[in-house]
Amino acid sequence: MPLEVYDTASRALRAFVPLEEGRARVYACGPTIYDHAHIGNFRAFLFFDLVHRHLEWSGYEVRFVMNLTDVDDKVIDAALEAGKQIAEQTKPFGERFLADCATLGVRPVDVYPRATDYIDRMVAFIERLVRRGHAYAADDGAVYYSIASFPSYGRLKGIDTSTLKAGARVEHDEYDKEDARDFALWKAATEDDEAVGAAWESPWGRGRPGWHLECSVMSTTELGDTLDMHLGGEDLVFPHHENEIAQSEGATGKPFVRNWLHVKHLFVEGRKMSKSLGNFIRVRELLDEGHDPAAIRHLLISSHYRGDLNFTKSGLEASGRAVQRLLDFEARLEALGTDPDAPPSVLPRLAKELAVDFRAAMDHDFNSADALAVLFMFVSAVNAVLDGPAVTASDRDAALEALRAVDEVLGLLDVARASRTVDDELAEWVAQKIEERAAARSAKDFATADAIRDELAARSVVLEDGAGVTRWKVVG
Repeated sequence: MPLEVYDTASRALRAFVPLEEGRARVYACGPTIYDHAHIGNFRAFLFFDLVHRHLEWSGYEVRFVMNLTDVDDKVIDAALEAGKQIAEQTKPFGERFLADCATLGVRPVDVYPRATDYIDRMVAFIERLVRRGHAYAADDGAVYYSIASFPSYGRLKGIDTSTLKAGARVEHDEYDKEDARDFALWKAATEDDEAVGAAWESPWGRGRPGWHLECSVMSTTELGDTLDMHLGGEDLVFPHHENEIAQSEGATGKPFVRNWLHVKHLFVEGRKMSKSLGNFIRVRELLDEGHDPAAIRHLLISSHYRGDLNFTKSGLEASGRAVQRLLDFEARLEALGTDPDAPPSVLPRLAKELAVDFRAAMDHDFNSADALAVLFMFVSAVNAVLDGPAVTASDRDAALEALRAVDEVLGLLDVARASRTVDDELAEWVAQKIEERAAARSAKDFATADAIRDELAARSVVLEDGAGVTRWKVVG
């Protein structure tokens, strides 16, 4: 069965058919880099990563673009409050965002365009819209998009614009999400804009681009007039993506996006995330508190992107255990003693079933919840086999390769390994403690032995006593 995606515009599941066979052009709305990204943002960004990984895993040649918004109302307000230019305000947050992406295993995309690098192209784009009758300059130095010039406006959200007041204007980026009047493509510079370096020359005077325009210009510049997929949060459907369609199709005369995919909002402990409720959690805070990056990743991809996801600390702990189970399973396979004369086992069949069932789940609108369920059923089935008679090395390798193949999409094992990297100093300390514990046990000083185990556990080191040997591992 081919890859199917739920397209917001058609409100239906449909086969993914790119503009060019074997190639996928994907644009994702990235963060506004005025502050740290929060876990709601990263639910979307990790979904974008799943799309990126699964498309490549499926053999597509992918060109993936995700913007970094470095000029808009929020950026300007933050720069004013900090007494900085917008470039000074956004630079560290852009760097930290990319660092957090790397920590959580987000695969780098091809281009991270920043709006301020595309100002000349934005001015040219507006001029084209004016020439084509979709935009008009106002006396206040701004340029507005005329919604009346684009009859299909509202189709993405399903809004009837026939009763809207003609010529009414929306000048700012932050406004009522149900407002569908003429919107600003170019805004005349204010004193605040000039103070933070957010103003540029244009045929209409000094000013800055509208937020909606930025994505239209960056996406079409980097990917062409028609995109195969456009990804974003559900809060961006209207007006942001609606306006992108009007601008882009008004300028090019071609379909802008073939498939729109939108990620649902995240809840925290059963409540909508907001600063006023005190449950506004940034990923950087979780990392600084020492939470396992692989557990954060697992929790944020554990639900289908169009379904509800409730972020809880208990859920984060459960995700940590799930990730550890995968690591233990991989380690068991790696260390497994094999028998070249063992009869054929069911492991190759289980490996093939995992590949088929995992692909079916991901091909069904990137259903990561079902994909994870399939993986853990595989883990249970293989562990049951390993509890029995020895198997051949080739059978063992089939299971190991299947695990690592699906993790190319899920991206959990590499993140988990990176967060559990052990330096030489820690390894020497653990070895010494194990020796001390062994001596204490030989002397029947079990209180000291238990205290040493607790000391190791405090540094996330878990001991496993086997026949004549003690193994150890670092857990999340």
